[in-house]
Amino acid sequence: MTTSFISRTMCTQHPDNISLPFFAQNAVLAGDDEIKEAFYSFSHIGSNEQLWDCEGKEVDNFVVKKLLTSYEPYFRRHVLGKDKHLTIRVPNPAVEKNEAKIVLEVLESIPRNFDVNNAFYQDDTPPITEVFVPMVTKAEDVIRMKEYYKRFVVGKKILPVTTGDITVGEWIGKFKPDDISVTPLLEDKESMLNVASIVEKYVTSQKITGHQRVWFARSDPALNYSSTATVLIEKIALQRLHQLQEKLSVDFYPILGCGSAPFRGNMRPQTVASTLKAYPSVQTFTLQSSFRYDHPIREVRDAVDILNETKRSHPLLVEEEKILALIEKMEKAYQKQVALLAPMINKLSVHVPSRRKRKLHVGLFGYSRSQGSLQLPRAIPFVCSLYSVGLPPEILGLDAVDSKDVETIETVYPSFQKDYQSFMPYLNEDNLKYLPREFASVVAHVKKLFPYEENHAHKKITSIIMQDLGNENMQLVKENMERAAFVRGFLG
Repeated sequence: MTTSFISRTMCTQHPDNISLPFFAQNAVLAGDDEIKEAFYSFSHIGSNEQLWDCEGKEVDNFVVKKLLTSYEPYFRRHVLGKDKHLTIRVPNPAVEKNEAKIVLEVLESIPRNFDVNNAFYQDDTPPITEVFVPMVTKAEDVIRMKEYYKRFVVGKKILPVTTGDITVGEWIGKFKPDDISVTPLLEDKESMLNVASIVEKYVTSQKITGHQRVWFARSDPALNYSSTATVLIEKIALQRLHQLQEKLSVDFYPILGCGSAPFRGNMRPQTVASTLKAYPSVQTFTLQSSFRYDHPIREVRDAVDILNETKRSHPLLVEEEKILALIEKMEKAYQKQVALLAPMINKLSVHVPSRRKRKLHVGLFGYSRSQGSLQLPRAIPFVCSLYSVGLPPEILGLDAVDSKDVETIETVYPSFQKDYQSFMPYLNEDNLKYLPREFASVVAHVKKLFPYEENHAHKKITSIIMQDLGNENMQLVKENMERAAFVRGFLG
């Protein structure tokens, strides 16, 4: 596979949108609406890859059949598995024990989806050839997925049905494809910084000599370490992955998960150019729901065109010792501040509007030993909750850096000032009196780094939300959280 077949964009099912797509039958996307969404991503958005999420929701084993039969003229012209790609995210059995057996169901469906594609196109193009494994912390998480498919899904074709009987393959038919690609999704600091050893062990054990994709998360590590610290972690990880590429002569194609909120990546149609400049070595950028539905379609398509037409290059050079010291400072400050806000965040997060019928996997913050028993919602409701009271979460942890540190950060994060000036207008200083007193000094420090002009419409709504929260008027809180999100242009 060459880079021309490795998508520059991947549409995902992350529910960070506030506006609804025109094809949605209700506010919560599910079932056949997601089939329509996949077609829309291919045909209207201009992306060549759609992530199908089998993590935390019911598995639709007939997605290929539904796409081909519902949109036959389109897929006659654009071959699924060749021109357009469907990739699957499964649970990680090492972490998500209650959902572990979904993996078996999904892997067994791959040869059956091949049969559907074969009947449609009359050739051997497999519609699904790649699986993403989330929360990878060691090479075995990826090795086991690949080996299970080869040994137990495809491998059973040579086994006799009973002693002395015909083989499973002779009885059931062929099992294709013979092998699949398995891509690790790294979501915590230790794993991202350890990317070289994890990936090297995997590609060496599986004798991969062509190419390998590696997905770096953006939202969950931000939830753990702060938004800015996460960007810096990813810069080091991308550099280390590039060094491994030179060592092994294997082409590594990074994927960056990025949402619309600055805290989760600041990836919107208007910021595509700065994102490309910030991450020149990334091959694939995720286009989450807000990117696709909270902006005019023309702006979305133009942004996708820019992404598709731009070639990736080498990562930015990182002085790791300096950057690691900054990461540690921000992480410590951030985690102390989040602990103070956790009760309010948890109270608000249950009222964040739902946009997908799914239960996302457990947030990594809950596994953090340093945080003890502290539990938080997932990143999207976390971000929405803090924006809703006029405290952009990007601020948290930034009081640990000074203007000299900002200069250092900008050497590897060139859009740092621009990104942070994009969220500061949603700060509501009037609401600080309702928060722990530490946050007045935090905000005062950050204001010196990032001057801003407040968004009056958002400030008015967040002031009302804080008053209603104090009066326990949670229905009004929910309604105004949605109003504030429309002003921002993203949910969380």
